[in-house]
Amino acid sequence: MLKRVRLAFELAVVMVMPACSSPLPIPPYFEAFERLPIHTVQVKGETMAYLDSGQGKAVILIHGFGGSMWQWEHQQIPLSSKFRLITPDLVGSGLSAKPEIDYRPEQTLEYFVGFMDALKIEQATLVGNSMGAGLAIGMALAYPKRVSDLILIDGLPANVREKLTSPSIKRALDSSAPTWLVSLGNWLFGGVVIESVLKEIVHDPSLLTPAVIERSNRNRQRPGLMRPLMTVRDTLPLWENGFAKRIPDIGHRTLIIWGEEDRVFPLSAGEELQQRINGAVLARIPHAGHIPQWERPDVVNRAMIEFLR
Repeated sequence: MLKRVRLAFELAVVMVMPACSSPLPIPPYFEAFERLPIHTVQVKGETMAYLDSGQGKAVILIHGFGGSMWQWEHQQIPLSSKFRLITPDLVGSGLSAKPEIDYRPEQTLEYFVGFMDALKIEQATLVGNSMGAGLAIGMALAYPKRVSDLILIDGLPANVREKLTSPSIKRALDSSAPTWLVSLGNWLFGGVVIESVLKEIVHDPSLLTPAVIERSNRNRQRPGLMRPLMTVRDTLPLWENGFAKRIPDIGHRTLIIWGEEDRVFPLSAGEELQQRINGAVLARIPHAGHIPQWERPDVVNRAMIEFLR
């Protein structure tokens, strides 16, 4: 009996640890090929972390579901030499604040517009990967004057659940587990899970070095991250009803980039997205999975620069 009580107590302590943990400090620098200072700004009372380098036309890089600014490490030097390159961690992700909101599409868009306003950016090219492409699409439809051009990388097609081929993301969307249980599982088995997920989204496993896996796991262990991730189960239908049906209304110049070996959304989803956006151009990236800008940066950077010129 005493053993059961002790076990229950220990589990309770573990479960409340993520909820009670204070936010970790934001590091002063982004350590990639070049040491870049990490900036912060207040948006609707919440702290957002971001990178800001270069001059000229504003280009904002938007990471995907569960991601962070690290997904754009290979774009920092090549693109900032030609444009003003801004790379935020969205609210609810990475180094940014994780407020207890519902993360409905309109809320996410309000924070993003607030971020642009705080940086005094009237209009920008939006480059979104995966669900970040969904946010870019939402901006183009809800705030068209704030968007100059669109670059959509491996996302976000209409009828997401039908097109989704990733077992890990399917399980996450179909799960009914409470947030505390998911947080516990992440605390206990996060390293194993993140390696499995990365092997689904990255085509070349040799790129998944221990350092890359450790960095990704460290990002997933930041306090408060699980709750925003879990809200996608409820917010995805809202995106489908509010924006996916209106994709043909997009009037911006659009480049669609798709990894030919994407195991999250197959190439056919990118081809359909191209057909639905008038005048969109599709660039297929061979030997690349769901984040081709990280896996084949030379090819993707060249395609983006040529399009933006």
